[in-house]
Amino acid sequence: MEAGAFEYQKEEDTVDVESFQGEKRKLIQPMSLKDPKLEKLKEALVYWINSTLKSEHIVAQSLEEDLYDGLVLHHLLSRLAGVHLPVEEIALTSTAQIRKLEVVLKELDKRLGLQDSSRIKWNVKLIHNKDLLATIHLLVAMARCFQPELDLPPNVKVEVVVVEVSKSGIKSEVQMEVLTEDSNAGSDSLSNTEREDPIEQLLKLEAHKVNTVKQAILHFVNQNMLTMGLQVTDMDKQFGDGVILLLLIGQLEGFFVPLYDFNLTPANHSEMLHNVTLALDLLNDTGLEVSSVDPQDIVSQDIAATLKVLHALFKKHKGQ
Repeated sequence: MEAGAFEYQKEEDTVDVESFQGEKRKLIQPMSLKDPKLEKLKEALVYWINSTLKSEHIVAQSLEEDLYDGLVLHHLLSRLAGVHLPVEEIALTSTAQIRKLEVVLKELDKRLGLQDSSRIKWNVKLIHNKDLLATIHLLVAMARCFQPELDLPPNVKVEVVVVEVSKSGIKSEVQMEVLTEDSNAGSDSLSNTEREDPIEQLLKLEAHKVNTVKQAILHFVNQNMLTMGLQVTDMDKQFGDGVILLLLIGQLEGFFVPLYDFNLTPANHSEMLHNVTLALDLLNDTGLEVSSVDPQDIVSQDIAATLKVLHALFKKHKGQ
């Protein structure tokens, strides 16, 4: 395909060809920009951002216009992974924005397990230049990592023109770019996996991804335990006796669990099991479906069982 395809791609924008000389760049074709599936994906990502950052009073309206300066990405990383970076809150100049993006994206790439640059579909320059394709790829990767249960529109693909500028001229070719996978692909062979609990799927991933989710939930727990002067440092062990779990449920759901109903300092297995059973009964009564969790597993410090309960609370209350 000749350079005409490149000239056609961005009718509404002026593209500085020299700005990416020597690079390959992907640009979404105008017809794909009008694809209803792409619009739904953009809307879903904006809704996810705003739901996640509701308590911080940050509102995004446009993926192209509201993420380029690093503010939203910085707060998403902090909220989802409990990461606090030494960057300025508001970067006003282009230089400051790029500097902030460098710090934020470096940490994000690490958290996403993407140290191999060949696998990364975004970079500081693309995000700062409001590249929609790169921005969507980044947000989808974040959602899949930090909130694997998030329901994004499936099978979203766009037609892109891949442009390479060199001293000899412009080379271009059209490709299909996958933004989200087809949820029905391999449905027969994957039907059991699709029905599998998100936590069970999570625990099959690489250790650093499991740890990222655990740290995000731990950060959420400790934020809600501050008023009681309590802190959780070991998720695997500190929920086994049911005490912190009961106090956390009361704090989040807005009710007081009478001290005579449970053992504040359980001395044996039976008292721990009583506490955890009470906690799960309370959660089921409030509408949180944790009936599949065996109280004995939490007492035995089974991380999968503990994560299922904490993840259910996290999903319900993280935006409040």
